[in-house]
Amino acid sequence: MSNYQVRTDLALEARESISEAESELRGVRVEEYYHEEDDIRVTKVMIDTKNAAKAMGKPMGVYVTMEAPAMVEPDDGYHREISQCLADELKEMIPNSDKEQSVLVVGLGNREVTADALGPQVVDNLFITRHVVKTYGKAAYNKQVMNQISSIEPGVMAKTGMETAEIIKGVVDETKPDVIVVIDALAARSTKRLNRTVQITNTGIQPGSGVGNHRNALTMESLGVPVIAIGVPTVVDAATIVGDALEKILSGDSEFDHMKYMGQHRAAFSELNNMYMTGKDIDAVVKRVSFTVSEGINLALELKEERCS
Repeated sequence: MSNYQVRTDLALEARESISEAESELRGVRVEEYYHEEDDIRVTKVMIDTKNAAKAMGKPMGVYVTMEAPAMVEPDDGYHREISQCLADELKEMIPNSDKEQSVLVVGLGNREVTADALGPQVVDNLFITRHVVKTYGKAAYNKQVMNQISSIEPGVMAKTGMETAEIIKGVVDETKPDVIVVIDALAARSTKRLNRTVQITNTGIQPGSGVGNHRNALTMESLGVPVIAIGVPTVVDAATIVGDALEKILSGDSEFDHMKYMGQHRAAFSELNNMYMTGKDIDAVVKRVSFTVSEGINLALELKEERCS
């Protein structure tokens, strides 16, 4: 029987799940560096070919993963360091980030489901400027250069009766932003990365894909403008938790392969396919992490003025 399929939104985990025989997969480049002072590990996965994209199960593009083990802790100083690192990576991802632009930030998710409330809560903490700049000009902020930032929280289809992509397409057609930044909660393969990881990609996003609830994609092709996606894994597939537990229990058995075991007992594990787990303190964690992400976006979209010497 084929191996059990790992469900994850993280390109880093998709890369790790590839067998050793395919570890040197052509068309996939990986760069990794570690901020020792801040205890933040950054891994950049670049998928350059269609064959590599098919093998990885991810669209072609760049995926930057920031792993910050203490991101769940209430340490304001550490969260500021994460925000700054996120801002630096986001600036590199956004086209023409050093020039004035109109930026639409989209907070995906369901505010009433705590583990899915990351997007709406990030939008709550953003520095929104478009309406003021259009009415009073940049002088209202005592600035000569600044981005026009707007946001939208499209909600979920069960409430609106509309696809998220349809709502955003209408807003894009009306407001004509230069770039879109989308925030959403993700699903992880490993519990170690739960609420401790931030992924940034220039490939856009397919809402709900992590939990098997596929919706129309939000991409450059579908919306006509560059789409940068930011996500934090807040849930993990229950089946993989069981698999990890089995691996730990049978860690003394050198021949035990929990992924192979899950594949051989697919029927039993399939009953867990629609179950997703999160931490007991997810409400506090999402509130804290959403503020960290919003600060990173605010820093990334703040333009520095050139001053005469």
